[in-house]
Amino acid sequence: MNPATAPDAAADFRPTHVVPPDGLPTWTAPDAAVPTEPLDPLLPVRLLDRRGDWGQVLCSNGWTAWTDSRPLVPLPQGPPAAGGPLTRTADARRLLARAEETLGAYHRAVADLAAGRTDGESFRRSTEGLRIGVVVDGDAVWLYDPDEDHWCYCDGTAMAVLAPGGPAAPRPASGSDPGEATRIVGPGDGR
Repeated sequence: MNPATAPDAAADFRPTHVVPPDGLPTWTAPDAAVPTEPLDPLLPVRLLDRRGDWGQVLCSNGWTAWTDSRPLVPLPQGPPAAGGPLTRTADARRLLARAEETLGAYHRAVADLAAGRTDGESFRRSTEGLRIGVVVDGDAVWLYDPDEDHWCYCDGTAMAVLAPGGPAAPRPASGSDPGEATRIVGPGDGR
């Protein structure tokens, strides 16, 4: 990555997103004209700005670049500030039930694969589209809502939306053309 770093970037750095497991290409501006170093897989970044599908990200070393913001995975943020009441939103039980169902479906698919009742391709088909996120810490829980592409915090009585995104971006289909995954394009270039 760019060696120019801000001296105190790490001290003030609070990531809002994580780069997907395949990494992401970057550009110096939101125009796909001048590519730069790619973002490493699973790298925590802070989303600074959005322009359509483009997102300007900040890395912990102070380096910034533009990338396709759609595949960035939003991170749960800390609970709302103490002293302020949580805003009541949808009941957390709906997201908890969905997480249980999704994890159960994944668990069954893994068990079938491990027992030899299914093959790798069947496993990929049976898990396609499954997506959850849950962090439980004592009486607090962070739940990812894949329909709304945001995290929610719940203290057991009320739930608040954290790290809001937009509508969930479509995920690439399993078995898509592997050449497509390595093609360097910018957001809005027909992907």
